[in-house]
Amino acid sequence: MNLTRRGFGLGGASLLALAAGAGPALAFDGPIADLVEGTDEFKTAVEAYIYGYPLVTMEYTRRIMTNVAAAEGTRGPMGAIIKARQYPDASFRDITAPNADTLYTTAWFDVGDEPWVLDQPDMGDRYFLLPLLSGWTDVFQVPGKRTTGGAAKTFLVTGPGWSGTVPDGMTELKSPTSLVWLLGRIYCTGTPEDYAAVHKLQDAFKLQPLSTWGKDWTAPAGKVDPAIDMKTPTRDQVNALSAADYFTLLADLMKRNPPAPADAPAMEKFAAIGLSAGQFDAAKLDKRGDRRVPSVGYDKIMLHFVDSDGDMTRQNGWSFTTKTGIYGTNYIQRALITAIGLGANRPQDAIYPTSLKPNAIESYDGEHRYVMRFPKGELPPVRGFWSLTMYDEAMFFVANPINRYSMSIRTNPVYDADGSLTIYIQNDSPGAAKEANWLPAPKGKFHLMLRLYWPDENTPSIINGSWTIPKVEKV
Repeated sequence: MNLTRRGFGLGGASLLALAAGAGPALAFDGPIADLVEGTDEFKTAVEAYIYGYPLVTMEYTRRIMTNVAAAEGTRGPMGAIIKARQYPDASFRDITAPNADTLYTTAWFDVGDEPWVLDQPDMGDRYFLLPLLSGWTDVFQVPGKRTTGGAAKTFLVTGPGWSGTVPDGMTELKSPTSLVWLLGRIYCTGTPEDYAAVHKLQDAFKLQPLSTWGKDWTAPAGKVDPAIDMKTPTRDQVNALSAADYFTLLADLMKRNPPAPADAPAMEKFAAIGLSAGQFDAAKLDKRGDRRVPSVGYDKIMLHFVDSDGDMTRQNGWSFTTKTGIYGTNYIQRALITAIGLGANRPQDAIYPTSLKPNAIESYDGEHRYVMRFPKGELPPVRGFWSLTMYDEAMFFVANPINRYSMSIRTNPVYDADGSLTIYIQNDSPGAAKEANWLPAPKGKFHLMLRLYWPDENTPSIINGSWTIPKVEKV
C-alpha cells in the first residue's frame, strides 16, 4: 500500500507545485458556476461531499491499515499498537515524505462500546506526542511532553455516549467519535543506542479495553478481508466512489461518529438531498449529480490550496498552514488537510513548511548549488526540535554517500564565524571543511521540507508570523 503523503505528513507535491508560482486564484462563482454546477441541490451535494470527505477517508485508511493478521510495519489489527522500529532509508517506497526525526507508535481502536485504556510509560525528558484523532480528523487530545509532561500516566479514552466513572489514577480523554486513531511520535536520534532506548519505551505502552484492565491482554489477531483493495492508494479509492455510494457510507459512518453540535446547520441543509446520520435517500440525487458531485467536490477541495482565504501562508518559496488539527466549521480546510496531510498535528505541536520551487520560474535541480542561511539567533524558533529534509521529485529520500537525509542540530553542523548557520544543498560534496553542513541533493529535481516540532508561540514565532523562513538561494 502506498499511503502517499496523506498517510503521515503534510505535503501534496502536485498541489504545492501548482501553488508555488500561482498567480491570481481561480474562482468558481457567478454565472459560469451556475451553468456548470446546475441546481441548488447539486451545490448542496457538493458541500456535503466536502463536509464528509474526512470521515470517509479516515474509514478507508483504517480499513487498509488494519486489514492484516498481525502488527507489522505501518499496519496492525484494530486495537494493536503498531511500532515503527527504525527510520527508512532511500530504498523505502511505502509512504511518501517519510521523516527521520520521530518513530511512530500508532493504533486504531473503537471506543463506541466501551472506553479504552492507554498506559504511557515514563518518557523522562524525551520529546514525544500522542495525538488522538477523531473520525473527523480533529486532534481532540494530544498528551505529550508539551501538554502533560514525561511522567508515566494512564489515560481513559471514552466515547461520545459514555458517562461512567473514571477509575482512580486515570485521566479521561473524551473522543467525540467512536473511531479513534492514535498517531504517536517519539523523538529518536537514530543511533543504535537510542533505537534500543526508544524500542524499550514503545514496548512499555499498553492499550486495552477498560473491561480487561488489570489483566494480561493482547489484541486479537486480525481477520484479513480479501475484498479490501490493499494496492490502490486510499485517496484514489475514495475519489472513485459514486456520489450514491459515498453518501451511503457517510450516512452509515455518522451513526457511530456523530456530527459535532456546531454542524447542526450544515446537517439541516444536507437533509434536502436526503442525507442524515444513518440514512441517505439516493432518489433525491439525480444521475447527473451522482456522476459529477465527486469530481466537482474534489476539485473544490484542491482549489482551496491556491484560493485558501488565508488558510495557507506562502513566503520565500515556502508554503505552510497553521490551521490544522482543529477545524471547527471550516469544512473546506479540514477536507484539504485530509487530502494532502491526513494526520496533521495541531500547529502548537508541529508545522511542516514545504518548498518545491525556489521561485515561480525555476525548480530545484541538482545541476545547481544552493545555500540556506540562518543568521545568528534566527534558527527555527522551537521548544522541541527542527529539521530540514531532502526529497527527490517523488518525495522520497535521496540516496547519497554519507546517508544523510535531513539536517538538524543533532547532525552536529558547524556554525560560521559570525554565529550564523549555512546549509549547503547540492549534489556533490562541498568539501571536507563544509561536509558537516551538507544536505545531499539528487542529480535531478528535488523538494525540501522544514519540520518544526513544538514551535515557540512567543516572538519570534512561525505561528504568529513574527519569524520568517529564510529563502533558499542558488549559488
